[in-house]
Amino acid sequence: MWEITVLRKVLPMLVSASRSLSLPAVLPGLVLCAAVTFSAYLIEQLQMMIFGSHWIESLVLAILIGVAVRSSICLPQTFIPGIQFAAKTLLEIAVVLLGASLSTAAIRQAGLPLVGGIAVLVALSLAGSFVIGRLFGLSASLATLVACGNSICGNSAIAAAAPVIGAKPDDVAASIAFTALLGVGAVLTLPLLHLFLGLSAVQYGVFAGLTAYAVPQVLAATAAAGAVSIQVGTLVKLIRVMMLGPVILVLGAVHGRRPGGSAVNLRHLLPWFILGFAVMATLRSLDAIPAALLPGMAAISAAFTVTAMAALGLSVDVRSVAHTGGRVLAAAALSLLALGVLGLCLIGLLNIV
Repeated sequence: MWEITVLRKVLPMLVSASRSLSLPAVLPGLVLCAAVTFSAYLIEQLQMMIFGSHWIESLVLAILIGVAVRSSICLPQTFIPGIQFAAKTLLEIAVVLLGASLSTAAIRQAGLPLVGGIAVLVALSLAGSFVIGRLFGLSASLATLVACGNSICGNSAIAAAAPVIGAKPDDVAASIAFTALLGVGAVLTLPLLHLFLGLSAVQYGVFAGLTAYAVPQVLAATAAAGAVSIQVGTLVKLIRVMMLGPVILVLGAVHGRRPGGSAVNLRHLLPWFILGFAVMATLRSLDAIPAALLPGMAAISAAFTVTAMAALGLSVDVRSVAHTGGRVLAAAALSLLALGVLGLCLIGLLNIV
């Protein structure tokens, strides 16, 4: 089967990504990252037990704990190879597995007008958020990460875009931390906007799907509005997430150019993990991945992403994050507000009732 042939080409690339590192070299850093990851999951579960929900996700907690550890002690050099391996290779593997969670069936179900409208909204939001970030003095890399997080799917988009554009750990940590903070604020604010704006159940589902960062946040924001809002919001959110692949390919094309601007480095244009992401998404759309494997693949992708964020936290200079924090928060907040306005305009243009 062609699927097996493609996988045979992709898997060796995955193995070669870590070929130069031996297990003894990376083990200390990996153990430390795993400990930070475990702590993040434990705190998340404690929130569930005490409050009935987790206000701060394990991914954000992993960064915060990692930063706290790095800021409190001087890590020996022996930990660095494993931390770098987790921050890069594990993150790339997580991106590949993320592709298995996407399916083009959502596009066929929604219809072309809504899908096209979402695609245009994502493009406008990306451009607008990037410009806002630059106006607030953010670096091009940090502005790109904030734009991806706001416009597509929050932390997952930031994590996927970071290796493509060669983002610094400080930029990744800052963008995720403050985008996550706004994500919690959005979940709390959206139900109030539902009442204030007088949106119907369908309209509010579309609005929540266009503005909330993650599927769980969409579910939380639309729960009080009823089953219709939940279903519509989830569908819109999934379509928005599917824009991640094309956006990553565009970023690869832009950042793969040499300083002269005429030649394109194919390795940067189509990194192995983006090819793997596309292959997984294609296989999922063709129902070529056994359904029994999907939950496990999603769990591994999520765990590797959290571990990579722990590694990023362990790599961060907290003074750098603090220096850009206010500007990142202001840029992300204004970008989110612009996204909400664009969402309302899309609802009006499509005459969604």
